[in-house]
Amino acid sequence: MNPSRITRFTLICFIAALVVGLSGCDELLSILSLGDLPEVGDTDMPGEIEIGLVVPLTGMGAAPYGFSMHRGFQLAQEEINSSQLGDTTISFIAEDDMSTADGAVSAYLSLVAQGVPAVVGYAFTTQVDEVFPLAEESQVVTFSSVSSGAGRSALSTYAFRAGAATDIQNPALVTGSHAKLGYTKVAMIYDEKDAYSQSSHADLSAALADLGVEVVGIHTFQTGDTDFSTQLTAIMGSDAEVLMISALAGEMVLIMSQGREIGIPASVRYILPDLTANEVTDLGDAAEGAITVTSWFSESDTPGNQAFVQNYQAKFGMEADPWAAQSYATLYILADAIAKAGSTDSTAIRDALAQTMNFDTVLGQFSFDANGEANYDPIVLTVKDGQLTLFEDVEMPADDDMMGDGTTTDDTSGGTTTDDTSGGTTTDDTSGGTTTDDTSGGTTDDDTSGGTADDDTSGGATTDDTSGGGNGSN
Repeated sequence: MNPSRITRFTLICFIAALVVGLSGCDELLSILSLGDLPEVGDTDMPGEIEIGLVVPLTGMGAAPYGFSMHRGFQLAQEEINSSQLGDTTISFIAEDDMSTADGAVSAYLSLVAQGVPAVVGYAFTTQVDEVFPLAEESQVVTFSSVSSGAGRSALSTYAFRAGAATDIQNPALVTGSHAKLGYTKVAMIYDEKDAYSQSSHADLSAALADLGVEVVGIHTFQTGDTDFSTQLTAIMGSDAEVLMISALAGEMVLIMSQGREIGIPASVRYILPDLTANEVTDLGDAAEGAITVTSWFSESDTPGNQAFVQNYQAKFGMEADPWAAQSYATLYILADAIAKAGSTDSTAIRDALAQTMNFDTVLGQFSFDANGEANYDPIVLTVKDGQLTLFEDVEMPADDDMMGDGTTTDDTSGGTTTDDTSGGTTTDDTSGGTTTDDTSGGTTDDDTSGGTADDDTSGGATTDDTSGGGNGSN
């Protein structure tokens, strides 16, 4: 390890100690020591293949995403090196993207300069929006294990993703939940400054339109907001039967908890992508009845999944989460492509990846579409008795009041209507977002708060995640 990398590690570890505490620094040490970070050219191929690894090791994305992603990559690396590539091993050159788009770009350029044939990681849609175009210029395979805003792999012929995108997951969430609940009126809230949340909201809206479901209010906020009382009060005063949320982890949890505190009844279900077991535990009763969609479920019988769950628990002393599972699958998919390419040439690896079809992974039988987007079946879950369980296995109430206030059988709304039904009502959210309670097709005002959002879109906490439950969306 050369002096410059030692200096960089010392600086990052110092930052981690300030941001995530000493336990976070210990995990950071483990991450940056993985494979002893050999220099390019230390060994001749095919003895070793150096892969770039970019995850958030500091900043708001470290605990909910970065550490978990790394654990998944690390477990897959150890298994692959012991059995999958013969005499060839995979090692990582790890970079911290600091949970920002700028950090992601800097990390990527550093790895490209070191000559890696492929880079894995990248948690956030805002990051791949910047990095994927660089992949086309550099002609280096860039494989995001977690980001899921729709359509991003089309930005480069060298771009691939393991997480099912919002245009795959969200229609499944809407059609699956609507088939059982039969709701007719929906309120929606989303982060207007975050790329993932915008994509999620658009795909939920399109699916609702296809089913003819009425959207009675669209409410917005900005990344980093903490008070959602204006939006949630408007939602409570509408006749919405469900609330659909598109947000990153931090804001998502606050919206769900504050909604119940304000008085939105449990009969108004939360429907949202990527609610994790850790968030369910943190939310307690506020999560009960919520319906979500995910790429991975610990109880699934997909190929190798139960062995992964057990091995992860044995190695790390915690339960796996979707971000670990998707990262684990990412490295297996990449290793398969390298083996089929029989080369460390990035273009050869890209061409082999593009041919991936029905490859057995913990996510299920995995394929790429023509643009490099993941193609496999999403899983719809619900929270029952404080635990995530398959939505299809949960029986719905026999009476007609599944969405209402619990006192009638014919009325499925359970809410009250807004006072203005002639031209729509608009509530100006001065706390950082815009609330639109439009029940008649009227026009809405823009957000006059002037709030800003920085590049850190993780919405997660900065302490080390020891629960293994994962957090939120990206």
